[in-house]
Amino acid sequence: MIITQTPLRISFFGGGTDFEDYYRQEEGCVLSSAIDKYIFVIIKERFDDQIRIGYTKTELVDAVDEVQHDLVREAMRLTGVQKGVEVSTMGDIPSAGSGLGSSSTVTVGLLNAMHTYLGSPKEHEALAREACEIEINRLGRPIGRQDQYIAAYGGLRFIRFAADGISVEHVSLSDSQRRLLNQCLLLFYTNRTREASSILTEQKQRINGNLDVLRTMKVMAEQGRDHLLRGAFDDFGALLHEAWRLKKQLAARITDPQIDGMYDAAMRAGALGGKITGAGGGGFLLLYCPRDRQPALREALKAYRELPFHLERDGTKVIFNYRRSA
Repeated sequence: MIITQTPLRISFFGGGTDFEDYYRQEEGCVLSSAIDKYIFVIIKERFDDQIRIGYTKTELVDAVDEVQHDLVREAMRLTGVQKGVEVSTMGDIPSAGSGLGSSSTVTVGLLNAMHTYLGSPKEHEALAREACEIEINRLGRPIGRQDQYIAAYGGLRFIRFAADGISVEHVSLSDSQRRLLNQCLLLFYTNRTREASSILTEQKQRINGNLDVLRTMKVMAEQGRDHLLRGAFDDFGALLHEAWRLKKQLAARITDPQIDGMYDAAMRAGALGGKITGAGGGGFLLLYCPRDRQPALREALKAYRELPFHLERDGTKVIFNYRRSA
């Protein structure tokens, strides 16, 4: 039996510049962090040759091609796991439409578990690259590449995307700086999930028309990293507000009156900035708020569930590995 633990993420700046249609033209970059909310993947050998998949549904099939869960099916095809296994996934938050990168987290966790099960574990770069292959190339999802990389590597990362490759930079904060930053970041559930594909498809189609906005968002990713490195956390929070104003221009349904009302209430209560964590339209709202103003903010958003979290240092990892001896 193999169990992997793979972190979800919050994306701060630069989302949209990780689409291949953008970074094939000019370099993109994002600033993201893993958080201590996870997707767990379990894979174990079966007595017979059937394949059992457990998630919100249960599948019991005879061949890989019959598996309905597209991420599990493609991970099995890519790694070469063919029969006689049980695969289960479970998460700390709603698995679809959360805006915390759950789809890519599942994919990276599946690949890590299956490669380890076969006795050939892969490095973070290979897992991220293979996850992109599955989600973007094989399944044709209209997404970028930041989620796969942050799930694989973990930590607080500045990631560059270019035609000749992707590079991952660790943003190094002291323990005290990390705590201070974390204490000012809050997540609130908007009380609904959403289907991201239609929003992302529109965003992808409008890349050429949004080049000026995307260029500014890319610069903000660099500015956000620099604010963190010099400990200017309130400047970082204020920059989130400017980035959210730009993000809303990328597609029509990124926000709506409910989300705008929620965000405006948070700002009136003392938040300096924030954003929807994923494509938009629902999921989680990330806010930056100084600690002394947080009681007022929580009162203003008392109709919404808060998700306490910490920034996570580690990426995907095997937390249990048991093999029967021959």
